[in-house]
Amino acid sequence: MTEQVSTEEKGELFKLDGKPSFGEAFPQAMQHVLAMLVGNITPPMLIAGTCGLSAADQTMLMQSAMIIGGLTTLVQLFPVLGFGMGLPSVMGVAFAYMPILTTIGMQYGIAAIFGAQLVAAFVSIFIGMFIGKIRKFFPPIVCGTVVLAIGLSLYATAINYFGGGAGAKAAGTFGSPEFWILAAVTLGVTLACSLFGKGYIKISGMVIGVGVGYVVALIMGGLIDFTPVAESAIISAPIPLHFGLEFHPDAIIMMILMHIVQAVQTIGDVSSTTMGGFGRDAKDTELGGAIKGQGICGMIGALIGGLPTDPFSQNVGLICTTKVVAKRVFAIVSGIMLVAGFCPKLMSLIATVPQPVLGGATITVFAAITLSGIQLISEQPLNYRNRMIVGISLALGVGIASVPEILQFAPQLVQNVFGSSLVVAFIVAFVLNMIVPEDDSEE
Repeated sequence: MTEQVSTEEKGELFKLDGKPSFGEAFPQAMQHVLAMLVGNITPPMLIAGTCGLSAADQTMLMQSAMIIGGLTTLVQLFPVLGFGMGLPSVMGVAFAYMPILTTIGMQYGIAAIFGAQLVAAFVSIFIGMFIGKIRKFFPPIVCGTVVLAIGLSLYATAINYFGGGAGAKAAGTFGSPEFWILAAVTLGVTLACSLFGKGYIKISGMVIGVGVGYVVALIMGGLIDFTPVAESAIISAPIPLHFGLEFHPDAIIMMILMHIVQAVQTIGDVSSTTMGGFGRDAKDTELGGAIKGQGICGMIGALIGGLPTDPFSQNVGLICTTKVVAKRVFAIVSGIMLVAGFCPKLMSLIATVPQPVLGGATITVFAAITLSGIQLISEQPLNYRNRMIVGISLALGVGIASVPEILQFAPQLVQNVFGSSLVVAFIVAFVLNMIVPEDDSEE
């Protein structure tokens, strides 16, 4: 009898509106939390370093990341007025936005990031409303090229953190042997867990890698300062508009273009979820609802300090692998994220992770983004037409970003917008795909 009840409870995990017991649902929820935790709090840590924020502001940025991730997950799970898709998903701060956020942050500061995000998130609501009609203009060859450009542009960030980051450059210790050891140990452990581990170990490779790197840093001594942890409160909420809002046309244009790209990426993630978890294609209402849900939560995030979100691919992979789709599981995930977001002492502790450790862990994410771009591109035949679209787009995008002086006689607005490799790659790929005749020839 007991065995029969247990089987029935487990069966509830695989139903969208199933009601598994807390004992069954909680371990499944923790799998998802472990899979997304480091990926969610790392972008705000990197942006804080780029914008030169204080330790307290960095902690608040991380709190907001957890809160907006939990809120967006909840909205996607339980739609309100068409905002949300009504399907399981784990949302978090997107690494894909990092090149744009870094560019805006270095140019104008953190307030400009949130000002651009507020406008772009509002625009993305309309993208979600008309996604069925505009989806055809963004085939895999265009989206894949942009995702590939994103991955390539992120490698410099990872290597900078390998060497110790901006603080190490200022101190003259950038690239010191101890930083290389930390980064190499973290990368090695992360890869070992991901490639050879099973179950929890496999999906928690980044968490374990960062943990081991952190312990090695403690043993080395002098690399971790716990003062901000001691000074932070146990419980507090992010302050609305604490980081301010600034509106710069070039920053807004870049952010809107990135939201368009990310909307298409969301389509891929939602489609993978429905196919892997439910064995069917995603409906246009679900795709549109997902994008609109991201949009409204992105606007809220801009007001409280939460950076742009997207569905985490590693969690999509977990859904496809385990087939666990019960809303109750993902409601618990959302609850854990929200609770963590109101605990600044926990966020302050996580913020003490040395930058070389972050570099060793995040380079695996950046590599995965690059390979996702290649995978998207390969969904269409690599004939001469498509090869040229990808090649020319990347050549101009990466080339112009590598030699920014080529734009020195252009207006400042043009320099700022087209100085980004992914913006150039997106525009060139989009235009070429529109004007170059279709080619059905073989690869």
